Amino acid sequence: MAQHFDAIVVGAGGVGSAAAYYLAKLGQRVLLIEQFELNHQQGSSYGYSRVIRYTYDNPIYVELMRAAYPLWFALQAEAKEQLYIKTGGLDFGFPDVDTFQALKASMDTAKLDYEYLSQSEIAERYPQFTLKEGMAGLFHADSGLLRASRCVLAHLRLAQERGATVIDRTPVMKIIPSENGAVVKTEKETFSCDRIILTAGSWAKALLAEQGIDLPLKIMPCQLGFYQPRQAADFAPSRFPVFFAHMNGSYGEMPYGIPHEDESIGVKITTFYGWNTVDTPAEVDYAPSQTWTENIREFAREYIPGAAGPLIGTRRCLYTLTPDKDFIVDRHPTYPQVVIGAGFSGHGFKFTTLLGKMLADLAVEGSTVHDTSLFKVDRFQPAYAYASP
Repeated sequence: MAQHFDAIVVGAGGVGSAAAYYLAKLGQRVLLIEQFELNHQQGSSYGYSRVIRYTYDNPIYVELMRAAYPLWFALQAEAKEQLYIKTGGLDFGFPDVDTFQALKASMDTAKLDYEYLSQSEIAERYPQFTLKEGMAGLFHADSGLLRASRCVLAHLRLAQERGATVIDRTPVMKIIPSENGAVVKTEKETFSCDRIILTAGSWAKALLAEQGIDLPLKIMPCQLGFYQPRQAADFAPSRFPVFFAHMNGSYGEMPYGIPHEDESIGVKITTFYGWNTVDTPAEVDYAPSQTWTENIREFAREYIPGAAGPLIGTRRCLYTLTPDKDFIVDRHPTYPQVVIGAGFSGHGFKFTTLLGKMLADLAVEGSTVHDTSLFKVDRFQPAYAYASP
C-alpha cells in the first residue's frame, strides 16, 4: 500500500521548503520531495544572497512585503541564525524614467516611508556612487539581503524538526489527483495524500501540463557576477546599500547589486532581466559568459568604480517567467486540493516564507487572507479550457 501523508510538497526550493515548514506548523503530516540534492545549484534558490525590500511598483506587492518581513524575523528567531542583513536600499536613475516614476507612485500610494535623494545627497551619503548630473534616488532603510541558501535550509531543518519527511534525489514520475486527494509516483515508491502543493520552479510547466494546465512559462538563465572591491570596507553592508539602477541599454535591463559581509564573496552585480529565454530546463546553458562579466564590470566602472575589481566568481541562476512577471499562487480549478506555486519571475525569493504560508493555507483551509488577485491561473487559461489529467 502507498504510504499516506496529509500533504505532499513537490520541489524543495525557496517556496517548497517554506510550504513544508508551514504545513508542519499546521500539524500536517508532510512529505517534501526534491528531484535533485537539497540546496542544489540548478534552479533558482541557491546562493549567498537575494534582495529583500518593500519597494515595488505595485502596492499589492508592498502589502505582501509588510506581511513577509515579520515572518522572516520569526523564522530567523526560531532558526537561531541571522538570515536577514539590513543594508538600506537605493533605487537610482533619471526621475523621468518610467520605472522610477512607477516605483515612486506605488510607494506614495502604499504610504511607504522613503527618502527622495538628489544626486548631491546620494554623493554625500554614499560616495561610492558616481551618478550623472540630474539623477536622483529613492532610499528605503529596511531593504537588505537574505542569505538565500541559509533561508532554504532553515525552512527545511525546522520542517523536519516538526515532523516533516524530506526526500531528495527523487524525481516525481507521475501525479494522479482524484476527488479525495492525490497519488504521487516516483521510480521506486508510491505515496498518497489528501492535498498536494506543486512548487517545481523551472520544471513547473511540464509538471502542470500533466495536470491539464498549460501555462506560458519561460525560463531565463540569468548570470550573476561577484566582484572584488578595491576597498572592501567601503562595500560592507553597513556602508553600502543594495541598489537598483533604473536604466536599460548596453548593460542590460535594470542592473542591481548586493554587498556582502564576507570579503571573499565581494559585491554581487547583475541585471534584473534582459537575457534570452528557453522553454525547458533541458535547453539551459549553465556555462557563464565572459563577455557578460566584462560588460557588467563596465557598468560598475561607470557608476560604482570602487566595485569594479577582479571577478571573484560567476554562475547562472534560473528565472521562471510569466508574461506579466506576476506570480501564480492558486488552486487547480478541477482539483482544489492541488495547489500551485509557480512563475516567480526572478523577484520571488523575498516572498518565499510568505508564499509558503499562503500555499499551506490554500491547501489546508482553502483560502488565504492575503491578496492573490494578481496571481490567478485563469488569467492565462480560461477555466473552461482545463482538461482532466
